[in-house]
Amino acid sequence: MSTEDFTLIASVREDSGKGASRRLRREQGLLPAIVYGGDKAPQNITLEHKELVKHLEHEAFYSHVITLKIDGAEETVILKDLQRHPAKAVVLHADLLRVSENSKITINAPLHFINEATSKGVKQGGGIVNHTMTELEISCLPSALPEFIEVDLADVDVGDTVHISDIKLPAGVTSVALSHGADHDLPVASISKPKGSSDDAEETTEEA
Repeated sequence: MSTEDFTLIASVREDSGKGASRRLRREQGLLPAIVYGGDKAPQNITLEHKELVKHLEHEAFYSHVITLKIDGAEETVILKDLQRHPAKAVVLHADLLRVSENSKITINAPLHFINEATSKGVKQGGGIVNHTMTELEISCLPSALPEFIEVDLADVDVGDTVHISDIKLPAGVTSVALSHGADHDLPVASISKPKGSSDDAEETTEEA
């Protein structure tokens, strides 16, 4: 779990609708959002747009338990969804999910690929690394939530494929895909021969 602490300051939002949301963003620099989940009813809130955008610069923010202060009262949440403007660097809406320390949560954690340049397939075989996935859907208690998940490619050779089951997950963390069975053990990364390699040339000659 990351040592970074994230806090969002919010206020209860009474107005709803697209017109009210546009006014909030244009006139007050506020962002409409909603917090839901747990044993409480969903609640419309507003956030400081600049504050949220600043937090979004940190990768850990997307897979981290956040302290949400609504008019002084605190709740723990995770960022569940974002609606962004299609052409501008503007966030239009945010969904926050309440979490409990005793209840597991499901979230997408970013994948960090390590030892790519020194892997067998790249350093010895001159291969090229292909990333099939950049994040993994996981389930865990909030206390076990990792900032990211490492995928070690050190021993991956040319022609090899790394699957979800090959990833060493942190303690208390499980893959949602694998919980559905072996058929969902999807590829995460592979190392392939570079195009135009001598092996490819030999195969082409043999075919001719």
